[in-house]
Amino acid sequence: MNTQPSRLSFGHTAPLQKQSLMSWLWIPAGLLLLGLIAHHARMGAVSPRIANPEVIGAPRPVEFLFGWGDRWLLLHEWGTVFGMIVLLIACVRVWRRQPGHPYVLMTIASTAIVWQDPIMNWAPYAVYNPQLWHWPEDWPLIELSPTVEPFIVIGYALFYFGPFFPAMAVLRRLQARASMDAFVWRRPLISLAALVLVIGFVFDAILEISLVRTGLYIYSQVIPWGSLFPGTTFQFPLIWESALVCLVMVPAAVLCYRDDTGRTQAEKLAQRFRWLPNHPALGTFLVMFAVVNVAYFMYGGAFAAIRMSGLATAVACPYPYPDARVYDPQGYFEREGEPGPYFEGFWSTWATGQPDGRPKLNPVKADGMCKGQLR
Repeated sequence: MNTQPSRLSFGHTAPLQKQSLMSWLWIPAGLLLLGLIAHHARMGAVSPRIANPEVIGAPRPVEFLFGWGDRWLLLHEWGTVFGMIVLLIACVRVWRRQPGHPYVLMTIASTAIVWQDPIMNWAPYAVYNPQLWHWPEDWPLIELSPTVEPFIVIGYALFYFGPFFPAMAVLRRLQARASMDAFVWRRPLISLAALVLVIGFVFDAILEISLVRTGLYIYSQVIPWGSLFPGTTFQFPLIWESALVCLVMVPAAVLCYRDDTGRTQAEKLAQRFRWLPNHPALGTFLVMFAVVNVAYFMYGGAFAAIRMSGLATAVACPYPYPDARVYDPQGYFEREGEPGPYFEGFWSTWATGQPDGRPKLNPVKADGMCKGQLR
């Protein structure tokens, strides 16, 4: 008699069917999200709160890279759609092979922090092009963004989690060439963090300078020291922004490092804190989500401190989006001679270091950096 177990095992039929069903649930979830976005999508400065009633259309007083104007927005938006479709397909395939894969969980966690994005646009004066497809400007939380909150930020996972992969590849190569008592073996988490810091800084600088130069957004106010092209439309807070974004990139990478047991740091933390022991994947996700959210708050807190200090005195002249009011919470644009109309946005009192809000009198400086520049 053949006592070998049959290849046709029905014991796992139900779990496999459940796994397959969970995998297919990504499709209606994605369609629901797309439907929600399509229903509420706007383009242009629609709300009277930010719209400049004196301007018709979307003239641009500066020339974006290669003179392509707002055609760059189509490339950025459709590029993000394509990238997210590829990422979604990759995540579904990995999840079907290994449900609860930590890389998929971190992709979700680093995407989910997008709920904070309006705050993180407010803190560093990140003013988005109103011609981007965006959420209604007057929604709660959304209204904190200086101009609009665009859909394009859904691609955060590509940005915050992306540097982990080249950094991990470099670390493995270094470990392969080093002896077991080398630093990269004795302190792998520190080594990985250092690599992500360097790679993330360079990656962010290249990406953001190109996005600013192509008109996706501007940093309307920056600290002159440590910034590129201060006082111009395309100013960029190099030291501040490219270093501070690593506050999110580094923990996202470290949490996904697998030790010699094959477990990631996030999985080990979830076990230590005994979060949902019967649901290890959910516990791991909650650890990741909590850590990256705290890290993102630290990023925003650092820029909020700069904002309250009043040191971000260099303004982006000329203001490139005349179809929207000039975002001027501290009166610096008006002081430098940039023509209005102005608006101060939200959180422009105590949170901006101004108990009484935007100054009522802002006499134009004789040497104002925006004087004589046409909008």
